Amino acid sequence: MRIATWNVNSVRARSGRIVDWMEREDIDVLAMQEIKCKPEQFPAQVFEDAGYDLAIHGLSQWNGVAFASREPMTDVVTAFPNMPGFLKGAVGPDQPLEARALGVTVNDLRLWSLYVPNGRALGDPHYAYKLAWLKALETHAAEELSRHPALALAMMGDWNVAPRDEDMGDPSFVPGQSTHISPEERAAFDAFEQAGLADVVRPIVPEGFTFWDYKQLRFPRNEGMRIDFILGSPAFADLVTDASIHRNERKGDAPSDHVPVLVDLDLGGDDDDRPMIF
Repeated sequence: MRIATWNVNSVRARSGRIVDWMEREDIDVLAMQEIKCKPEQFPAQVFEDAGYDLAIHGLSQWNGVAFASREPMTDVVTAFPNMPGFLKGAVGPDQPLEARALGVTVNDLRLWSLYVPNGRALGDPHYAYKLAWLKALETHAAEELSRHPALALAMMGDWNVAPRDEDMGDPSFVPGQSTHISPEERAAFDAFEQAGLADVVRPIVPEGFTFWDYKQLRFPRNEGMRIDFILGSPAFADLVTDASIHRNERKGDAPSDHVPVLVDLDLGGDDDDRPMIF
């Protein structure tokens, strides 16, 4: 099985390009972030014509997450326990939840498409929201794996954290002054390892960015960031046979500012009919 994650930065603007890539790469399940539309606005027909079922969670023209899968999806949820919300200018608990998380089960794999809050600026209320959001997600992951140690769980998407120095190549991000690289954000990301999840792509693809800003010729200069990840439980990691970052999808007409991150899984008994390459 081939699973990928991609912050598509508006699915309505790029549906043809997304589906072309999925068909070309023989993707079985794609987790999407920043779809930027409500379910009724999603360009479903082009995905369905290509043989994909959809699970969509979008509330407005901002944020939004989705799955496209060739296999049936069950146990669909649009939030994890104690997920915090956010409303600019508001204080206290019970803020409205944003469309940033979508969980599904496919072939006994528990998969999440996640769009972690950006944080905006150190000291901004959105930064505190980001840290609280990550903590609640990490707590959920730890509790799930404590209850079900053999669960093949993958949390994937745009994490908006560059966890290592080599993951940040954008010179506008300055230590001590910028989000994405603060000690608190990196500690929040590292806590997922303590919860039982590991980056299943980095051991196979140790280098490479997944995001380049549209401004300042960031892509031609390769001034990007590695902020899109697939974190998997031990049971999920044991299934991974290969991984890749599809840098070329940042090229061409109207690309997203992110590129797909992909893993191949050996579920046992799969009849892999992809052509052999010698």
